Amino acid sequence: MALVNPLTQDANAEVAELAKFFNETLGFCPNSVLTMQIRPAIARSFINLNKAVMENHGRVTAELKRLIGYITSANTGCRYCEAHTILAAKRYGGSDGRLNNIWQFRQSDLFTSAEKTAFEFALAASSVPNAVDASISQAMNEYWDEGEIVEILGVISLFGYLNRWNDSMATTLEEGAISAGEAHLKQNGWQVSKHL
Repeated sequence: MALVNPLTQDANAEVAELAKFFNETLGFCPNSVLTMQIRPAIARSFINLNKAVMENHGRVTAELKRLIGYITSANTGCRYCEAHTILAAKRYGGSDGRLNNIWQFRQSDLFTSAEKTAFEFALAASSVPNAVDASISQAMNEYWDEGEIVEILGVISLFGYLNRWNDSMATTLEEGAISAGEAHLKQNGWQVSKHL
């Protein structure tokens, strides 16, 4: 059961307008945002940060950003965000092969060396304590420029916030996200868990 119940989508006009962003990424406004809007300034700030982090500038594509968010969320154990990121990756062109084999990325030829490096960085950066070391930093600089590294770490950091928010709140998972989780993540042990 959720710690705090989300408000309706029309509870705050300014938040509702900003939240239209999620209709593109997920097809609905997430319950996490509807809970944040209990304090509208938090919801507004979060939505604007989310939009800035997920803006595309080149090689760090919308699909790749969602897969990085997935790796980060899975590493921290947030089932809510795992389902959302895999749904969004699919909506941004992720193939069933890439989505179904994300945890086999090290051995898979579905992912480039640069993507694999970004995933290793996501695992290290989302670990507690932080596990980014000199070899991971060197590999990141080999494959990605400084702007791209900022984008990638922006995604990891954004999901660090979301993972703590949704796991602590036990945010109720929406039907579309549940379907995506069951379709692409169940074989790796994903379940709705406390997000009912």
